Amino acid sequence: MIKAERKALQNGIIVYDAAQADKIHEHVFTPSYWTAREALGEPLGGRGAAWRIQDGDIDWVLRQYRRGGLVGRVVLDWYFYAGLERTRPFHEWYITARLHDEGLPVPRPVAARVDRGLIGYRGALITATVPGTSFASMLESAGEATWRAIGRTVRRLHDAGAWHADLNAHNILVEGDSVTVIDWDRGQVRPQDTAWREANLKRLRRSLDKLRPEDPAMDAGWRALRDAYNG
Repeated sequence: MIKAERKALQNGIIVYDAAQADKIHEHVFTPSYWTAREALGEPLGGRGAAWRIQDGDIDWVLRQYRRGGLVGRVVLDWYFYAGLERTRPFHEWYITARLHDEGLPVPRPVAARVDRGLIGYRGALITATVPGTSFASMLESAGEATWRAIGRTVRRLHDAGAWHADLNAHNILVEGDSVTVIDWDRGQVRPQDTAWREANLKRLRRSLDKLRPEDPAMDAGWRALRDAYNG
C-alpha cells in the first residue's frame, strides 16, 4: 500500500509516497536540478512539459501541468485554486495511488507538488517510469494479440469503476503482453454505468481514427479489442 505523507513549502505543499521519503525535496520538481545532475532526458511529448529522469536507482517521469487550447496560449500553467484536494496534481496523485493499490495497470505515483499564487496554482507530478511503447507509435504494426490485450486492460479498469478523462492511443503503453494506462489527470472512480463505459471506448476509437483515418486494418483491430473487452 502507498502511504501518503505531506511536506509544507513556503508557498505550497508536496504529497509523496512515504517509501520515497529520502528522495523527495522541493528541487526534484525542477528540470534544471536534474539537468545539473545529467539525469534529465529529452521531453516525452505532449506540451513539452514531461521528462524521464534517471539518476542511480531513480527512474521517474516528471510532468508539469500545462494548459492546452486557446487558454494555454494566454495562461500557460496557472489554474484556478478551489481547494488543495481539487488541484489537478493532488487529484491525480491520489486517484493513481488508489488504482495502483488495487493492483490495476497504472503508474506508481511518487510525488505531487502544488504552488499557490494569489488566486491560482501551478503544479507538477512525478510517477515511476513504466516500460513500454505508446500504442499510438506502434499502431501500424500492432497484431491482434496487442489489440486484445488492450481490450482486456480497459475492461479491467472499467470493472473497477476507473474512468479515464482522455483515453487515447498515446496514453496506452504496451510492453509485450503487458498494457498500462497512464495520465490519470481528471480521472474518476465512478459507479458502474454502461453509458460512461461506452463513451470512454468511443473516445479511444476517435483517437485511433485520427491517427490512421480510413485504414481498413483499424476495423479488424477494433473488433479484436471489443471482442476481448466483452469477454
